[in-house]
Amino acid sequence: MTTTDGRGETGEGGKAVDEERLKAVLESLLFASGEPVSLARLTAVLDPVTKEAIRKALAELKADFHRDARGVMLEEVAGGYQLRTPKEHALYVRKLLAARPPRLSRPMMETLAIIAYRQPITRPEIEQLRGVDSGAVLETLTERRLVKIAGRKEAPGRPLMYATTAEFLQTFGLRDLDSLPDLSELRELEQKIEAAEQERIAEHAGEQAPEQLELMTDAEPPPAQLELEPGPPGSPAKHPGEDESSS
Repeated sequence: MTTTDGRGETGEGGKAVDEERLKAVLESLLFASGEPVSLARLTAVLDPVTKEAIRKALAELKADFHRDARGVMLEEVAGGYQLRTPKEHALYVRKLLAARPPRLSRPMMETLAIIAYRQPITRPEIEQLRGVDSGAVLETLTERRLVKIAGRKEAPGRPLMYATTAEFLQTFGLRDLDSLPDLSELRELEQKIEAAEQERIAEHAGEQAPEQLELMTDAEPPPAQLELEPGPPGSPAKHPGEDESSS
């Protein structure tokens, strides 16, 4: 790739690429598509313009939209580029389209999160983590094209494995799976909630202790020898499905 006299870059055939016209063409392609378009697809359509020139033009186009506070934004979503409306305009867009976005129930969000972070994963593995039957939830997520069947696991019965789709990335505005929130942050929140619950259970058990000691005096050593020491937070065993919401 060579450079020209300031007007732009050249393609493989030596033809000058006007940068402003390239950005305009890219905007038209993305608007006409409506779906995320990969860089490879744009390169094929705009041949002989180089991939580097297209990537640079996309970056500049994205900056233009942001700087001018336009009614659309250029974002990297689901492995491609897509024109999207800003979140603050969602109310007006819904009124125009007279439609409400599909909502995901708590069981659906729980199941979707498990699949997103542990994919590929089987239904029995999902149900072991949630503690409840997840067949209906998986069927709904599949119908909405948020998850897909990703083959079978080499295990007894060869159960189906599930994974997220490109529609999942597009729905949640993620460039790829690496853009998912840090799982450690979610685990830290879960640990805080569990620790608070264990503390509440321990306090409740302490209030009931005197009555239990009176009932056990005939079979147990004298009360003076029964000194109950609180265990460390989180020591009680957590059974599968405990504190989980129903499907």
